[in-house]
Formats: sequence, C-alpha cells, structure tokens
Amino acid sequence: MSDTINNAKSKMEKCLDTLKANFSKVRTGRANPHVLDAIKVDYYGVETPVTQLAGVKVPEATMLLVEPWDKSVLNAIEKAIRNSDLGINPSNDGSSIRLPFPAPTEERRRELVKDCKGYAEEARVAVRNVRRDANGKIEREEENSEDDVRREHAEVQKLTDSYIKKIDEALKAKEAEVMEI
Repeated sequence: MSDTINNAKSKMEKCLDTLKANFSKVRTGRANPHVLDAIKVDYYGVETPVTQLAGVKVPEATMLLVEPWDKSVLNAIEKAIRNSDLGINPSNDGSSIRLPFPAPTEERRRELVKDCKGYAEEARVAVRNVRRDANGKIEREEENSEDDVRREHAEVQKLTDSYIKKIDEALKAKEAEVMEI
C-alpha cells in the first residue's frame, strides 16, 4: 500500500473519530458525561472546562452528578450549566450539582436525529474530500503508470466506500439510541 493511501486512510479515520465526538455531544434521554465537555466555567479569570474542575458521575441512567473539588466554584459551575444550550435545569444541594436528564419529546428526538444526519453528512463530505486529494496526488506522481494510477484509484475508492459504510452504521446506531424512549 502506498504512502498516499496510508495517509488517506489515517485522514478518513480522523473523520470517523470527529463524527463519533460530535455524536457524543448529542443529548439523548440517557445521562452522558460528555455533554459537559464543551461547558466552560470562569475559574479565577480562566475559562476552564467543567470536567477539569469537578468529578462527573452517573449514579443512574437519567442523572449526572457533578462534584467540584473546590466547593467555592459550585455556584459558577451551576450558572455555566444553566446558561449553556443543554436545556437542563441543575439542582444544587450545597456540595454537588444534580443534572436530571428528562426523556426528550418525540419532536425533540426528531430534531436530534436531524442534527445527527447533518454530522454524518459532514463526515461523508470530509471522507470524499480526502478521496479527491488522494486521487489528485496519485495522478501527480510521475513514476506511476496508467495501470498503477487505475489500481490505486480503485484502492482509494474501496477505502472510501468502507469509511462511508462505517459512517452510515454509526449514524444508524445513534439514530436508534436517540429514538429509544
């Protein structure tokens, strides 16, 4: 396998990893600690992720428990979560914050599926762009004969098809997870 194809494979793998990271941020009826990854708290003048200021536990399927290591930052964490676009109302008991995850309505689940399809399409486009770049590089390599070019194009296409299939499978699994009540 040529360097161009190996390079394309690693870039396609990164596209798939990005898709999975985007999917992990989509809020389903289950409590997922990754929904807090993007929330930042003003901690002594520095924007710090919640996950660096507190332990995040999942005591039950529909609840997250945020326990800050420094109790003085408890109210700031609560405020940051409340101001985020999660749509969750945190409850503060003085030492920790509870985040109940109510099951989303049918309409909200359909919107979430739509978002997931958008993420999947972005990943497909990214994979196709990697394919285009790899094919262009193969064509520019002077030592390749026409047969070599054709053979490597076929390998790149096979690789592209396999990653598009992985993206579709990931989307199907996420759709099932979101639509589950």
